[in-house]
Amino acid sequence: MQEWANQLCENRQFGSKMTDSKYFTTTKKGEIFELKAELNSDKKEKKKEAVKKVIASMTVGKDVSALFPDVVNCMQTDNLELKKLVYLYLMNYAKSQPDMAIMAVNTFVKDCEDPNPLIRALAVRTMGCIRVDKITEYLCEPLRKCLKDEDPYVRKTAAVCVAKLHDINAQLVEDQGFLDTLKDLISDSNPMVVANAVAALSEIAESHPNSNLLDLNPQTINKLLTALNECTEWGQIFILDCLANYTPRDDRESQSICERVTPRLSHANSAVVLSAVKVLMKFMEMLPKDLDYYGTLLKKLAPPLVTLLSAEPELQYVALRNINLIVQRRPEILKHEMKVFFVKYNDPIYVKLEKLDIMIRLASQANIAQVLAELKEYATEVDVDFVRKAVRAIGRCAIKVEQSAERCVSTLLDLIQTKVNYVVQEAIVVIKDIFRKYPNKYESVIATLCENLDSLDEPEARAAMIWIVGEYAERIDNADELLESFLEGFHDESTQVQLQLLTAIVKLFLKKPTETQELVQQVLSLATQDSDNPDLRDRGYIYWRLLSTDPVAAKEVVLAEKPLISEETDLIEPTLLEELICHIGTLASVYHKPPSAFVEGSRGVQHKRLPGSAGSGESVESPDAASAAGVSEAPPAVIPSQGDLLGDLLNLDLTPPTATGPTPPPSSGMQMGAMDLLGGGLDSLLGGDIGGSPAMAAGFGAPPAAVPASFSAPVSGGLDDLFDLGGGVGMPMGAYIPAKTLWLPAMKAKGLEISGTFARRSGVIQMEMTLTNKAMSVMTDFAIQFNRNSFGLAPAGPMQVLTPVSPNQSIEVALPLNTVGPVMKMEPLNNLQVAVKNNIDVFYFSCQYPISMLFVEDGKMERQVFLATWKDIPNDNESQFQIKDCHLNSDAASNKLQGSNIFTIAKRTVEGQDMLYQSMKLSNGIWVLAELRVQAGNPNYTVSLKCRAPEVSQCVFQSYEAVLKN
Repeated sequence: MQEWANQLCENRQFGSKMTDSKYFTTTKKGEIFELKAELNSDKKEKKKEAVKKVIASMTVGKDVSALFPDVVNCMQTDNLELKKLVYLYLMNYAKSQPDMAIMAVNTFVKDCEDPNPLIRALAVRTMGCIRVDKITEYLCEPLRKCLKDEDPYVRKTAAVCVAKLHDINAQLVEDQGFLDTLKDLISDSNPMVVANAVAALSEIAESHPNSNLLDLNPQTINKLLTALNECTEWGQIFILDCLANYTPRDDRESQSICERVTPRLSHANSAVVLSAVKVLMKFMEMLPKDLDYYGTLLKKLAPPLVTLLSAEPELQYVALRNINLIVQRRPEILKHEMKVFFVKYNDPIYVKLEKLDIMIRLASQANIAQVLAELKEYATEVDVDFVRKAVRAIGRCAIKVEQSAERCVSTLLDLIQTKVNYVVQEAIVVIKDIFRKYPNKYESVIATLCENLDSLDEPEARAAMIWIVGEYAERIDNADELLESFLEGFHDESTQVQLQLLTAIVKLFLKKPTETQELVQQVLSLATQDSDNPDLRDRGYIYWRLLSTDPVAAKEVVLAEKPLISEETDLIEPTLLEELICHIGTLASVYHKPPSAFVEGSRGVQHKRLPGSAGSGESVESPDAASAAGVSEAPPAVIPSQGDLLGDLLNLDLTPPTATGPTPPPSSGMQMGAMDLLGGGLDSLLGGDIGGSPAMAAGFGAPPAAVPASFSAPVSGGLDDLFDLGGGVGMPMGAYIPAKTLWLPAMKAKGLEISGTFARRSGVIQMEMTLTNKAMSVMTDFAIQFNRNSFGLAPAGPMQVLTPVSPNQSIEVALPLNTVGPVMKMEPLNNLQVAVKNNIDVFYFSCQYPISMLFVEDGKMERQVFLATWKDIPNDNESQFQIKDCHLNSDAASNKLQGSNIFTIAKRTVEGQDMLYQSMKLSNGIWVLAELRVQAGNPNYTVSLKCRAPEVSQCVFQSYEAVLKN
């Protein structure tokens, strides 16, 4: 719109004596008829006035598409101003009037041969901007001529037009040989033509990452470097970005390129400077560090980066984000420039925080005194966020520069004495890290910290203080009182504080067992019985089990020597840093994320690496991109499965003692039977010597949890009896796929009928549809979208309908789905609302998917974990259902269910009734446990379901019924 308004104002160049603002102030209504008459006037001036009025109306949002044929008639003119205005109109309305736009093709073709190069370029540029398929075939011949035009202005415009045409119809561009012509233009004598050819090829290469369009070799690079000195600033950026994708053959070539790129560092445009820095940072990797030129280059890189910090705040921020990456890779570049990162009073907060971060990265023994004096000053500022970051920065300095640690601690103590609440809390958080870095050195300040206990109200500060009290409990006389004061509001604390408090009290108990027996019982009870948080419960159970079975091991685990924390805890991971260095000057360098993390679709996701750098593994893939593929990959072998983790943590002897064997003494640590994995046999929590102290009896244990009736039976032969799989489970049958049902009738969708079903094939959920065209016209341009739903179901890719659907034709479509979409609870839970678009309209329908499609392949629970989980889930969460008229025996039922990822863990037969214990896991991590009772000769089954999210039980029952009956 701005361009059109600017066009109107250009009339002064053509000798117009009046201003054009009047065209935007008209209040007349019904003027279309008058404009139509003026556009068909014989007088040239009147025609021009009318076109200006049309463009003005279009600019302010009025619909003047009805005047399309009349405006197109005005193209036949020698007046450049009028022609520009008509072309602007065409660009805007050609898409909505494609048939009319074809009328203008002859004029375009004629204008492409006009003696005036401005008109030739204008014609080819406009044709590229008209995104109408019908016109593209007419564009080829004029474009071919313009690519070889004698005037460089026309050639550079045509080069960009190839990229636009490729976006509309890639196949046409390849068939017509335009890509080869574009490659030839890299050798053009005019630098602007070279720059535009590079820009066009780069744009096309982005959408085709595997094509070798920009075949960079030393000869091509030489041509680009020659053009670099003479083209405009944006042309220079395109060429520099292209150079950054080249890998030199050796260090001599790398040095040669660096020498020719270095002058760009003094350019006035900051984008050119950053692009030049990107090229130099990449090629420096190939230069030997003992080379004289390497040191010279380091010195040359600092001044341009410093100069960027004198620009306006927004540019400063972009520069600082890029400098942050550069400093992490090569801190020596700016090691003598600390002062330029000192904060100014009028800097915006986002600039202040970024400068602070870089100051810490550049802090060294040589400048630490200067940095600390500055940070102490910042800690008295009025901006709370900035003060917090400054206090934290002092702690980071202590960790990074050992010689400054004492001075930093002294500074932090001074700040604590100010009694400013948020300053005190930040100081305590960083002092905790200093204790970790320098054990047994600064613990004398603990007393001062304890004085400020009551003022702590932020979770991180409270957690840090609790860690300090637990870690140094033996030095604090009233440690038990301090921790007990936190315990009073245990359920109101954040998870971070609860976890820290649990660990701290267990540490305290192991150090002072006689005084803290009741305290540890209280916290374990709160964590395991009264908490809904699985992390807290699990940690509580582990501590409980450790203390009750092997107190010596508990001491070794909980009071183990902690590794020293690293100097820089917030450095970007090296592989990601390498990739971000290759994207300096782009959004990726501001976000500090790879392009694949925020660019949708296929563009921009090819990963870049620095040449010759160590650790050349695969580039880091973003989690979004990986999950968007819709195919779950197997986890690396180093990460154990859930069952393995529980097996390691609760590695107990699960075989009950035989009747003939001697009964072990109670104090020797418990031999836990399967019945007591997380249940009521924890009475001897304190039964065992802890670090030489007398054994203490604990009079407490967890209340017995409810278990399935069959599990309550006496156990005579160990787990082999309980989990008697002697009946054998055969090979599983195929997964159950419901028959297709009608989702969208033709009468509700203007002739489009959709029927479908859902299937799970090789771990991938698929929506399988039959699209039938019952209308009289062809259907094309299909797309699909889901509303938010209970399990985050979303298309893993576009809907693949590759050919138009003719009248009375049906086609089959399989759409892969993933479960990473937005989540919203639906009613019923498995309801899915769908929108399907085609060239006719957008249509909406809803359908229900069987929840068995979401049962994942790793849903088989370990036996002891199954038992523990069943006991742990409250009885209120159990639901019982009847499946009627089912004539399968238990083995056949088990095989059938396993095909749909419902796994049988154990089978027992009691009084002629088979009981199958089964588990399944939903794609969102929810486990469902089941007990299926099958009585020989009775066609009615009973299924009991237990789940932490009981609302899924009804849907799971429906899946059981559907699988077993089909």
